[in-house]
Amino acid sequence: MKKVFTFLIIIGILLISGVIFLEKFHPKQEKNFVQERLMEEKPLKDKKIAMVIAFRDFRDEEYFTPKQILENEGARIVTISTSEGTAIGADGGETMVNMVVDQVKAGDFDAIVFVGGPGCLKYLDNESSYRLIKETISANKVLASICISPVILAKAGVLDGKKATVWSSPLDKSGIKTLEEYGALYYNQPVVVDGKIITANGPGAAREFAQEIIRVLTAQ
Repeated sequence: MKKVFTFLIIIGILLISGVIFLEKFHPKQEKNFVQERLMEEKPLKDKKIAMVIAFRDFRDEEYFTPKQILENEGARIVTISTSEGTAIGADGGETMVNMVVDQVKAGDFDAIVFVGGPGCLKYLDNESSYRLIKETISANKVLASICISPVILAKAGVLDGKKATVWSSPLDKSGIKTLEEYGALYYNQPVVVDGKIITANGPGAAREFAQEIIRVLTAQ
């Protein structure tokens, strides 16, 4: 009887030790497994996206909102501008510039995204941007543009015959006029997609803009 009692005590100790071991180590293993599964399921985990912004007075919502959405889906974001250092948005948001426009090769990215804002045309409406835009189309990459920045795409010659939208107001239709002068088919919609070209008309469309970038990238 004493041997049986001793045996039961040993079994009990082993069972308790096993439970403690599982409680201590299993949650961590399960957490790591879940994290790995979540990363595997992110649709943009292998995608590299360049976001091109004005060095001063880019539109904050058009940069930070899509950036966060795209990063949450696994994309690696590289911030591009005309100068190195800290770029500052129209509402005071700050971000570090990773590369200058002249250094960028479209073929190194899955998508090139132009952000608008009051400083957009001042800093980005130039030959360096035109070159990058043309290279993006030639490389068959996704080209996205929001707010007033579709004007730069139009001047680069890539919107001829393409559906597109652009920022405008009751007192300022110059963006629409420029798009049409360069052959674009203007649509009065928040976001317009024509093949791999995505345009949006302002900060209010930032979330939908990001979702369309995801959709086009994952449809390839």
